[in-house]
Amino acid sequence: MPKPKPHKGLLKRVRITARGKVKVKRSCGSHLNSHMTGKQIRKLRCKKLIKSADIKRLSAMLHRSLSP
Repeated sequence: MPKPKPHKGLLKRVRITARGKVKVKRSCGSHLNSHMTGKQIRKLRCKKLIKSADIKRLSAMLHRSLSP
């Protein structure tokens, strides 16, 4: 039986912390930001933690246990 491999596209987009939490880049922050306030743009720079509703799906794609 072949070894289960993690989803390579997902691995390029997420960062897994030492405690097993998943951090991702916020959406809508790459271009068309001229109408946004400075507060909104600064908030988009910060990474966010994945919610517990998505943890089951992501752990299946990565073949490892994650914590919410």
